[in-house]
Amino acid sequence: MTNSKFSAFIALIAFTFLATLLAEPLAAQEGAAQAKDDLRIQFIEVEGSQRVEAETVRSYMILKPGMTADPVLLDQSLKSMFASGLFADVTIRRERGGLIVTVVENPIVNRVIFEGNDKLDDDDLYEESSLRPRQVYTRSKIQNDVEKFVELYRRSGRFSAKVEPKVIQLPQNRVDVVFEIEEGETTRVRSINFIGNERFDDDRLREEISTQESRWWRFLSSNDKYDPDRIAYDSDLLRRFYLSKGYADFRVISSFAELTRDGKEFFVTFNVEEGDKYQFGESVIDTSLKDVNIKELEQLIRHRTGRVYNSKKVDDTVDDLTEALGSKGYAFADVRPRVRRNRKDLVVNITYRVQEGPRVYVERINVNNNVRTQDRVVRREMFLREGDAFNRALLNKSERNIKALNFFSEVEITETPGDDEDSVILDIDVEEQSTGELAFGIGYSSVENLSTQFSIVERNLLGRGQLLSLSTSISSQRTFLNLRFAEPYFLNRDLFGSVDLFRTTSDYDTEAALETSETGIGGSIGFPVAEDARLNVFVRLSENELINDAYTPQFGAYLRPFTELKAQFGYSYTIDKRDDVIDPTEGWDFIFSQNIATPLGDVTYVKTTVVADYYRPFFEEWIFHAKLSGGIVGDYEDEGISYNDNFFVGGSIIRGFKRSGIGPRDIDTDYVLGAKQYLVGTLETKVPLGIPKDFGIKTYIFTDFGVIGKTDVAATNVRDDLAFRASYGLTFNWKSPFGPVRFDLARPIAEEEYDSAQFFRFTAGTRF
Repeated sequence: MTNSKFSAFIALIAFTFLATLLAEPLAAQEGAAQAKDDLRIQFIEVEGSQRVEAETVRSYMILKPGMTADPVLLDQSLKSMFASGLFADVTIRRERGGLIVTVVENPIVNRVIFEGNDKLDDDDLYEESSLRPRQVYTRSKIQNDVEKFVELYRRSGRFSAKVEPKVIQLPQNRVDVVFEIEEGETTRVRSINFIGNERFDDDRLREEISTQESRWWRFLSSNDKYDPDRIAYDSDLLRRFYLSKGYADFRVISSFAELTRDGKEFFVTFNVEEGDKYQFGESVIDTSLKDVNIKELEQLIRHRTGRVYNSKKVDDTVDDLTEALGSKGYAFADVRPRVRRNRKDLVVNITYRVQEGPRVYVERINVNNNVRTQDRVVRREMFLREGDAFNRALLNKSERNIKALNFFSEVEITETPGDDEDSVILDIDVEEQSTGELAFGIGYSSVENLSTQFSIVERNLLGRGQLLSLSTSISSQRTFLNLRFAEPYFLNRDLFGSVDLFRTTSDYDTEAALETSETGIGGSIGFPVAEDARLNVFVRLSENELINDAYTPQFGAYLRPFTELKAQFGYSYTIDKRDDVIDPTEGWDFIFSQNIATPLGDVTYVKTTVVADYYRPFFEEWIFHAKLSGGIVGDYEDEGISYNDNFFVGGSIIRGFKRSGIGPRDIDTDYVLGAKQYLVGTLETKVPLGIPKDFGIKTYIFTDFGVIGKTDVAATNVRDDLAFRASYGLTFNWKSPFGPVRFDLARPIAEEEYDSAQFFRFTAGTRF
């Protein structure tokens, strides 16, 4: 009995112990479930919102009702709401099983105001600003705007500019943002120095970069302002210059600027390594294309063995080869030069690898940002059309054509992939500029004394690319008035068509006691006939008058006063192979023209003129120029040539003589009679004087020579002997801030006793 009671007692204790062990996990699980239920978010309530809807606030929350209030997710929710930019402050607290989100909204911008800005317009600053009326204001936005404005002023050369933002609180949680600006003075470049240059001195290198040292005479230029972007561009200009002079190893080690103590100017220094001077070595063409005449392509290589290495000639050769292959049907030819420098022999060997590039076609051409100019005005300058095979050389030529219109301040063509793998989309981004010009000019010359010019021109009439101009010029000897309308693409073809209404009067009182006038209308059409060659055809109908109050019978019909109708037809053929139309240094041009007075008028003649120029550089900055011009006029009905249909030579054609100072002349009256024939030549060399380029002064030594003669006047005292004339001298051209100025100092070395010499000739003018 006792044993059975003891056994029962032991069993009771064991059961109680096991029950306790089993009950604790169950209780823990029940407790955890209860705790999890306590952390579960039952609702999210929003407080403090005025403009922002409560649902919008909840949308920025990472936590949602039904989720557990995890501290990590709470932190992420706070960051998400601040990142929205809508709130200045956010707090989240647990309450009643939910989350209470309290927000302080950022104010709304009412106005953005700029004060103290004179050099930069409000529109320029506003474009850089991220703040806009009726948008949310944040401190980060205003700080970013301040940095942008300061950088904008620095790019304009004002490094001392300060921008202070002020925020004015308004009712209904709105603000006015005021930027108070102190623009400061322009920070200019005091000096530009070079380290490591031995081949070229500092003055020579300063001529090759765009940044200039500050000098008093550069008050009309902005290139003496310090601009970090321009300094980086100058490093590239230095590299191009040295590569064009044979220094294939050249590099700019560093460029740095040091601000003066007063903060008004910079010292700019370029540290360069010139390296050795190279020559062109072997140049070959390697191609995998079939049926390509390599010998023919080699003729397009612009450099020769033994000549100084010039990277520009390599680039030009690539363009020429690409264009030539494209014209032969290889639209996808890829020309890449492999340049190998032999540092031992100092030669550069070049292999032009010509391969079949990827076949890519032009899917679409877009013209962007042309608000005023019509699309077709831009598209017709393109050498590529939609559906054409893509050609890099033609694309580059197209971009140059569009820039040459001078309708846009910026032109950029970018390529983006098309819808297919073998297609490309061309985007032409332009920035339009003013195409209207109103100019008034004043000039003076030792021949015509004071003269005035006035012109009004619209080069892009109604955005159609047409030209409309009215110009007039008045001097003591000549009055000119012309109204012109021109269509560069007449009939939607490459035909330059123009119509002119004109009137010209000339007073030759210094050479002969007579006056001439011409009033009429003319039209012309010009078109290309080959690369770099154009043909221009014109017609002209005019009434011509000669007034001679001192007429004497000894001159017969030649100087008898008259009024006649002249119906003219003519043409000119031009070939231009010069490297630059304005300031050529290499190449040649040729112009042949004929003007035919037809029987439809009162006079008949054929007037032929020829002009040819040749330019070639030699040494450093020395440019040789040879020119030959001539003319002949003849009457094909044997009625004689009128006074004003002759040639009058002198002045700028053969320097050293007065205007119309040579040629047939009546000895008794000293009348200049004009000539039916002339042939004049010029040998001229541009001579560097060591003056910086930005002075705009060019000096030439020259000799002019030629003959002029033959007149229909049969008077006894007329000298008409086709005698040889020649002169030599100096010419100075100065591109001054006020306009072009030219001085001619010339002395005849072969002349006739009745010629009128002129040692000094001066011409100046300005436009504003």
